[in-house]
Amino acid sequence: MSLSDAWYRPQVRWWLWLLLPLHALFVLVSRWRRRVALANPPKPLPVPVIVVGNISVGGTGKTPMTLALVKHLQAQGEHPAIVSRGYGGKGPFPLVVTATTSAQACGDEPLLLARRAQVPVVVAPNRMAAAEHVLAHAPTTTVIISDDGLQHYRLPRQFEIAVVDGERGLGNGWCLPIGPLRENAKRLASVDAVVVNGQLNARAAHQMPSAKRCFTMQLQSRGWRHVRDDSPCDELPVGRTVALAGIGHPQRFFATVKALEPREFDCKAYPDHYAFQRQDAEQLQSYDVILMTEKDAMKWRSLATENCYYLPVAAQLDEVFWQRLDTELKRFKHGS
Repeated sequence: MSLSDAWYRPQVRWWLWLLLPLHALFVLVSRWRRRVALANPPKPLPVPVIVVGNISVGGTGKTPMTLALVKHLQAQGEHPAIVSRGYGGKGPFPLVVTATTSAQACGDEPLLLARRAQVPVVVAPNRMAAAEHVLAHAPTTTVIISDDGLQHYRLPRQFEIAVVDGERGLGNGWCLPIGPLRENAKRLASVDAVVVNGQLNARAAHQMPSAKRCFTMQLQSRGWRHVRDDSPCDELPVGRTVALAGIGHPQRFFATVKALEPREFDCKAYPDHYAFQRQDAEQLQSYDVILMTEKDAMKWRSLATENCYYLPVAAQLDEVFWQRLDTELKRFKHGS
């Protein structure tokens, strides 16, 4: 059993208790960092900052949430920009990401955001440095969205969004490395909105804050596209099929493929942010159809053949969520 599998079991597996000293150290450092940050809050930036993050490791749906924010803000006449850590990217930082930037330089998620959102995207491990770079090089920016960074307290923020995977919930409820949490579940009570991706797991329902701060997000598939040129595919060809995923929760993608495609297919899971290489593509040469997530497609463009397809998704949220967000942004702009 892998460590991540053990985290999402109802009961803590016996061998995880061997990690208790590391867990105590992690919690101690995490609480100290938060206490220092609250005692010395950063100076607000001249534009509001929305942080999209999570309190657990692995994929929860932050990227589609960020894209939905961009779309909504643009509809309100705003000019949003995105900052991100650029996990897996080699820089140099701060790095302005465009549609032609390599995933090796910026990371897969920022490249996806740059291609889909078509707004300024800057990556840097120091999100404050990335935000300052945005304001210096994109002066028309009116709102900054931080993709991830809930625990990056050096970045000031006006609205915090914690995205929770409804299917997996909060796992066993323990912090790293015994469980999947970066912070205690009580942290959810302090954010401005908890967005649950899909139907909430009953095991985690009691750990959610007041229902007034919880909102539901549904991911809608937008149809298969060719990896090589992003052109739409009305119908997948027949043949031996494999679905691959190098994301935090690959089973979610496999379940989506099963719901969309009435065919048998193999599943191949890779670690999150996996850096696909030529040999990975060669190992799949026996398949007639190769299906993947949009995030994985960012690293497959130089490897893909005509039989490679990805599935973009779009987030749908309750109107009451957007009303709450708009209210908070107006409050910041009016200085109240």
